[in-house]
Amino acid sequence: MPEALPAPAVDAHTHLDACGAKTAEDVRTLVDRAEAAGITRVITVADDLEAARWAAEAATWDDRVFAAVALHPTRAEDLTDAAREVLAELAEQPRVVAIGETGLDYYWDFSSPDSQHEAFRWHIDLAKRTGKPLMIHDREAHEDILRILTEEGSPEAVVFHCFSGDAEFARACVDRGYVLSFAGTATFRNANAAGLREAARLVPVEQMLVETDAPFLTPHPFRGRPNEPYCVNYTLRELAELRGADLAELAVATTATAERIFRLDQVGRG
Repeated sequence: MPEALPAPAVDAHTHLDACGAKTAEDVRTLVDRAEAAGITRVITVADDLEAARWAAEAATWDDRVFAAVALHPTRAEDLTDAAREVLAELAEQPRVVAIGETGLDYYWDFSSPDSQHEAFRWHIDLAKRTGKPLMIHDREAHEDILRILTEEGSPEAVVFHCFSGDAEFARACVDRGYVLSFAGTATFRNANAAGLREAARLVPVEQMLVETDAPFLTPHPFRGRPNEPYCVNYTLRELAELRGADLAELAVATTATAERIFRLDQVGRG
């Protein structure tokens, strides 16, 4: 376990169920460990219908946990009328604070581009109808993501989860008012991460979040080991060093962004 952060932070995107949590006790164990490292609140995110139901319920088990619901783009072909009805109902629950993760994924071929586009457009509309932030999964689809957001009209708040673009794409997103969330990938040292790390240097702090995407993308130097919300601690430390920022100030600033975007302080207790 790392030394606790000097100020509380938020894990803006994790998957507690994929981290092994099934019960309220499991959730409490994970979040207790995160809180010991200074991460006092987490948003657990769904990628299929079962996960969406679980996330919405898990957010009522512990006041440190919030939820986001959607179908992952690789599951876009599962977005039946019945699934839309379930997601729309879950999205109205007060502790569901975002619509996500949705978007486009051109790396995997589990869903056709056409089905992904249709599902993405539907989730954009759901975010508008509920007034909740849109949490975007973008893998090798930068241009189409921006095009569809332009065609549909962006919701009030848009978050690029696990931002994967370079400095140029980051500027395009920032200019549109979007929020960029950085995961363990921003700590990687390989050549492919250079553009991402440059993006992490230039994003205004009021448009910046930090996340784990746990159990995936464990920060350097622990790649290959299981990831958990407490590992936001490592990513925040790396981002502070990368930006030449004070660690406590960056934790406070990213927490303020999370509170503003997801309206965490307006959510009733579970």
